[in-house]
Amino acid sequence: MGPDAHGTEGRPLNTLRTAPWSLVIPLKPLSLAKSRLSPAAGDALRRRLALAFAEDTVAAALACPAVRDVVVVTDDAPAGAALAALGARIAPDTPAAGLNAALAHGARTVRALRPRAAVAVLNADLPALRPAELRQVLEYAAAFPRAFLADAAGIGTTLLSAAPGVELSPLFGGPSRVRHSASGAREIPLAGVDSVRRDVDTGDDLRAAVTLGVGPRTARLSAAVTGRYAAVMQATAYTYDSETRSGSVLLDDGTPVDFDARAFDAGGLRLLRPGQRVRIEGDGEGAALRITLVTLQTF
Repeated sequence: MGPDAHGTEGRPLNTLRTAPWSLVIPLKPLSLAKSRLSPAAGDALRRRLALAFAEDTVAAALACPAVRDVVVVTDDAPAGAALAALGARIAPDTPAAGLNAALAHGARTVRALRPRAAVAVLNADLPALRPAELRQVLEYAAAFPRAFLADAAGIGTTLLSAAPGVELSPLFGGPSRVRHSASGAREIPLAGVDSVRRDVDTGDDLRAAVTLGVGPRTARLSAAVTGRYAAVMQATAYTYDSETRSGSVLLDDGTPVDFDARAFDAGGLRLLRPGQRVRIEGDGEGAALRITLVTLQTF
């Protein structure tokens, strides 16, 4: 690790002062955050997960070579302290007028110190965020006055950028993909940046994020919600029948395990070739392992 980085739970933080992008990350008070997770997680775990998501998001963002600094807009003092310890700057939500007002305030906070900063807003619930994928998104966004990335569902937005001298003009909430497009922002069409799209609102979202590979803080808490985190593993495709959409994989110890069409469909695949590395999710262990999802291993 070079002189311009330091570590946090195995992830280096980028502390270069010459990187082009400042990120603004909004975080509700934990008592209110991630309310749709309550049915899957319960209220106490929901609050802990909301903080873990934000911590893993901030840590990954600060590890991205394109990111100069991160400003978190929040009025939650304990969460702010935890995120400041990772290297984020904390800005109170002084407008107290909703999400978009908070984001605009965060952008102004950045530009009060660096008037010509390139600014991007990033959701706080991206626990699978990978620095390399974030870098790809920001490098694409740099070519446009404003640009945005749609979420995994194709309805909302997980990132909105504004070039130096351009107002952010955020329109988050609900079907924000349509609103940001109508406002003139360029949609970012990149493939292979799933970790930047995968926000987490529900238990199903969390399971999908775990399949991608979440950060260490989320990983420690996610098993209570997913119920299958310990059974997520890598394997190699062994056989596949395109007519039945079923086949088998070889675990890394050489054990063959069958999967059915339901497990194949759950992974969103169209085709599987023998020899491809896959990530599987299942119930049980050993001879009782039953695969419930198979998808490509992407990292």
